[in-house]
Order: sequence, then structure tokens, then C-alpha cells
Amino acid sequence: MIEERQGSTYNGYAAIGVLFLLTLATPVAIGILPMMLKIPMALCGLLVFACWLGFFMVAPNQGRVLQLFGTYVGSERIEGLRWANPLYMKAKVSLRVRNFESGTLKVNDSNGNPIDIAAVIVWKVVDTAEALFEVDDYENYVQIQSEAALRNLATTHPYDSYGEEGQGFCLRGSPEEVAALLKTEVQNRLSKAGVEVIEARLSHLAYSPEIANAMLQRQQASAIVAARQKIVEGAVGMVDLALNKLADQNVVDLNEERKAAMVSNLLVVLCGEHAASPVVNAGSLYT
Repeated sequence: MIEERQGSTYNGYAAIGVLFLLTLATPVAIGILPMMLKIPMALCGLLVFACWLGFFMVAPNQGRVLQLFGTYVGSERIEGLRWANPLYMKAKVSLRVRNFESGTLKVNDSNGNPIDIAAVIVWKVVDTAEALFEVDDYENYVQIQSEAALRNLATTHPYDSYGEEGQGFCLRGSPEEVAALLKTEVQNRLSKAGVEVIEARLSHLAYSPEIANAMLQRQQASAIVAARQKIVEGAVGMVDLALNKLADQNVVDLNEERKAAMVSNLLVVLCGEHAASPVVNAGSLYT
């Protein structure tokens, strides 16, 4: 594995001063030196001229990967004007934070329900050598591996728990846990490409259109059942409280049959969907 290391580069402004002095000194030396030294000095002049081609710029949040005849010799991240061997190839690599939104993917969740899912991945390059030499095209690699991680996440977890026991974690009801899990899975896939994942979150999550209506009815049914369960629990508590109060304060003495009738009437009133219509009994208590 190729890891990033500092390349041999120098301050560009200092290099300008040195090369300027050498450029001025070379013709003077050629003029005053003996004939047998003029040719070597002329070659030195050509070398000085070639050295002027070694300047390059490094922008903020940018790296340069240096290669000499196909061999990696280092990277440069110091911004500004720099100078290096003119024979070095100097490839640019952006170190800025980038993001992309995956396309909407249609996958089956762990329960086999087809869902549409998409995610936003925020990432940046942290190792310029790995980004260029470990993978063929690191930008395309990030996109493909991120979508693969998103598919794997969707297929191993349910869309919704529907209030069932033992299914607390779901894609719809646990956004923070899903984001952390997605970030970890994407990072594991991209670490070999010198990429750091800063954030990964779902940007779209819904049932596929062909089952959306059926799943909406299921959600509505689950909500109705949960609401009815709450109403019944409250009604039973109120009936129990009413019977205990009547017995403790000796308001009326009811036998078991009348208690059952009272419980039935109270439950009908408390659990009914519509307001009760009272009926006044003009006869005795037992008619």
C-alpha cells in the first residue's frame, strides 16, 4: 500500500532569487572563463534554464502528487509558490470537503418490502497517494461504494418496526442510529482510497409506489389499535375507580349483577366513538 509522504520541494520565492542570480552569472562566466570551460558552463546555463520549469502553485486545500518517471516521490500540501525537480509530474488532488447525493435506489428491506432510499455523503481526501494510486478513479469509487453500503444497510434492517416487540431499530424510527451506521459502513469501504467520510445521512426514504397504499393502511391500522388499547386501559381504570368510590363512601349497595351492568354501561360510554345519549330511568332501580 502506498501512503502519503512529504515530497522534496522548496520555497518558490527563494528559488526565484537563486535562479535569477545563476541566470545572470552564467553568461558572465562564459565570457571570462577559458575556452575549455565555456562548453561545460553553457551546459550549466541550459540546466539553469530548465530549472525555471520547476515552479508550480499549490492552492489552499489542495495537494500535489509528485512522480518521477512513474515512481511516487512524495506529495506537497504547503500552499503558495513552490519549486521542485522540473522532471517531476505534479498531479492536482483537491482536499476540499465534497458531497454528493446518491440516486434513489429501489431495494427490499429485511422484511422483503420494496422501498426507495437515497443518501447524502459528505467526504474529503485525506491521503493523496492512496487516492491516486490505490484505486483507478477515486471519485467514481466513492459513489459506487457509497451506494453499495446504502443497499446493504437497507436490506439488513426493516423500514418500520410497527410497534412489534424486539424490533426497536428501524430505518424510519432511528435516524441518528441509521446515520451513524451508514457512516461507519461507508468509511470501512472507502478507507483504502484515502477518503474520510465526514457525514452520511438518508435524504429520501419511502415505500415503493406499488405498495405505498397498502403499507399506509397498515400504519393506520396499527395507530388505531394502539389508540384503542390506550382508551380501553383508561376506561377500565375509571370504572374501577368509580366502583371503589361508591363502595368506600356507601353511596349505593350494588350486587354483582348490577355491578356488571354498570361496568358494561360505563365501558360503552367511555370507549364509544360518539357522545353518549343519556336515558333517564323513571322507574325503580331494578326495572
